Amino acid sequence: MKAFVVDTNVLVTASGRAEHAGPVCVLSCVKELEEITASGRIVLDSEMLILTEYRENLSLAGQPGVGDAFLKWVWQYQSVAERCEKVTITPENGSFKEFPASPELAGFHSDDRIYVAVAIASPSRPKVLNAVDSDWWDYRHALRKHGVRVKNLCPHQFARQAH
Repeated sequence: MKAFVVDTNVLVTASGRAEHAGPVCVLSCVKELEEITASGRIVLDSEMLILTEYRENLSLAGQPGVGDAFLKWVWQYQSVAERCEKVTITPENGSFKEFPASPELAGFHSDDRIYVAVAIASPSRPKVLNAVDSDWWDYRHALRKHGVRVKNLCPHQFARQAH
């Protein structure tokens, strides 16, 4: 079963609430979240920091969007080991001990470091899913050097920046 760390922006985009995401991007996020709920596994931190962020940005009622439904699914399956892996990470100076101490990643957004820390701490070697956050695109090579695999669901969002 494939495991994933899912940035909140994927859920928000799948719910149609990311203004700069076009229909192709939204559909890509919807498909990915549906695949996870059908046959995948999500990786979260044991302190519920990611789940708390999801709850701050989406509705636990599971409506009105696909991202909200995904949050409801995560909430329901968070204690089912086959569907949700929880890893321990260590907060440290506004970041996490597991986040690579690399000059190449010094500018990586502090709010997204939790996803990197969780991906590194997980023995499942999950991919991190991103929709519209440019840091994941800008730092993709540096992250890969540290063993973090990122799946940008909307690479066309950033393709124009690559030139």
